[in-house]
Amino acid sequence: MNRKELRDLKNDKSKLKLRIKKEWCKGCGICAAFCPKDVLEVQNGKITIVNDECIKCGLCEQRCPDFAIYLEGEDTNGK
Repeated sequence: MNRKELRDLKNDKSKLKLRIKKEWCKGCGICAAFCPKDVLEVQNGKITIVNDECIKCGLCEQRCPDFAIYLEGEDTNGK
């Protein structure tokens, strides 16, 4: 996916989904601290999505020092 496609996806937030790479997460909680909707929590030493109120603002993705959390576009091509 190129930058333009990613930018277009971020403008249409309905197609984005919050993802976590558990193996990369160190459980620091920085992403949870910046989440305006309290969607994230550290549980058992890893970040976890605790509710579905994410507004897909991207603050968690921007603040994660380990690149363990990110917004990803849903596959709309059926692949």
